[in-house]
Amino acid sequence: MAKRSAEEDIIGQNEPNTAVKTSEGSLPTTSSQHTVTGDKDEMDVGEFEDPYGDDFESDEEIIELDEQDNDMDVEMDEEQAERKIEELENKEREQEQEQYESSIYLPHKSKPLGPDEVMEADPTVYEMLHNVNLPWPCLTVDIIPDNLGNERRTYPATVYLATATQAEKSKDNELIAMKASSLAKTLVKDDNDDDNDDNDDDDDDDEMDADPILDSETLPLKHTTNRIRVSPFASQQSAEVLTATMSENGDVYIYDLAAQYKAFDTPGFTIPKSLKRPIHTIRAHGNVEGYGLDWSPLVNTGALLTGDMSGRIHLTTRTNTNWVTDKTPFFASQSSIEDIQWSTGENTVFATAGCDGFVRIWDTRSKKHKPAISVKASDTDVNVISWCSKINHLLASGHDDGTWSVWDLRNFTKPNPSPVANYNFHKAPVTSISFNPLDESIIAVSSEDNTVTLWDLAVEADDEEISQQRKELKELHDIPPQLLFVHWQKDVKDVRWHQQIPGCLVSTGGDGLNIWKTISV
Repeated sequence: MAKRSAEEDIIGQNEPNTAVKTSEGSLPTTSSQHTVTGDKDEMDVGEFEDPYGDDFESDEEIIELDEQDNDMDVEMDEEQAERKIEELENKEREQEQEQYESSIYLPHKSKPLGPDEVMEADPTVYEMLHNVNLPWPCLTVDIIPDNLGNERRTYPATVYLATATQAEKSKDNELIAMKASSLAKTLVKDDNDDDNDDNDDDDDDDEMDADPILDSETLPLKHTTNRIRVSPFASQQSAEVLTATMSENGDVYIYDLAAQYKAFDTPGFTIPKSLKRPIHTIRAHGNVEGYGLDWSPLVNTGALLTGDMSGRIHLTTRTNTNWVTDKTPFFASQSSIEDIQWSTGENTVFATAGCDGFVRIWDTRSKKHKPAISVKASDTDVNVISWCSKINHLLASGHDDGTWSVWDLRNFTKPNPSPVANYNFHKAPVTSISFNPLDESIIAVSSEDNTVTLWDLAVEADDEEISQQRKELKELHDIPPQLLFVHWQKDVKDVRWHQQIPGCLVSTGGDGLNIWKTISV
């Protein structure tokens, strides 16, 4: 998995929607509230950006017959008239297809953006869309669980996040914990709306139009963070917010962000300096950096797996008094461990993705520290994997050639098993893949082609409605029917589902963070 150069991001600082540090000492303001002004030139780092204006206008194309058509000879026989009508209908369909192809971005068909071109989101297909500018690009992001309730579908929404930077200078890096609140629903105003709505409806619209608020707390770091993961048991009720970061210097830091979490909702609370330092550092990887990092979703006391570029995997667990890391690593080959996922059903089983193209299944009880099963998943690197939390025999893998697959682990005992689903839609390496924790058929996939795609595996290719659409629009012929949505984000690296807000995702890229929810999920 390739990193993004911080220098390249600085060079492109004049491009739209790109987060750049304005001075050496500039940071997101600590424990303060930022609101959107709507003027991009006045926006500071660590603020929300309005991706579109308050008003949404649609241009309707009017197709008129030319004078020659209007002056058609009234004595034209019936056969000629029908032929003329058919020609006009075909011409109209071709114009509609050309307009469709020119307005919708598809990574496998659309041309790259020109130097003066920008991508604009269509607000009619988003239920919520907010952009957060950050001081530096971030390779990774995760969502902090909260105590605001599950299945939240009302607005404005609130999301707690943790991310870490890739600064130009190592000493400028930081871990950023943040609270994004007053996240309004996307409003698309229709000119045909009745102007005489009730006062209650007007009050609701005013509430939806409120500016979002961003509170942030920063912790100093000395190196770029390759991956950050928050314990699934973290919340105010658990009294700790365990967060692990895997640094490019090979060290793994474990923080407790409970104090930062508390500061967001406790006015006047001051965080002691001692609570801005890691509670434990894992140095078992020496100076070898890595990307594999995952907390167990079944061990609430804390069980952390870390994997590096030399192929070594270490298990760290917590006792009553301290943290303990196994001295003997799990090892199968010298190929880099690109990702690690704990099983969602067995607390001693985990999977790894490697640069050698293998997906391996391990058991922590193994005295030999060798994999129980190894399956060749791709002829290129396996960059990322995701273990389905609803159906624990399903595992998804994303590859360096842009393909991604879904595997039935029950078939791994067979020789040369095949995936139950495989897609070749993205034309650049897959950077993140994630099952929707609330719907086992929905998967989010991000790629270096600057897109995040959403997929519904429950859609059947022979569905009558889909078949009809594919007949009417020829450009749908090479698009898998399971594709739900394409979200564009520059240099997107990581995407995460919010387990408490159905359909809500957070993704990180060269232009900061996107917090979004589509009408499709």
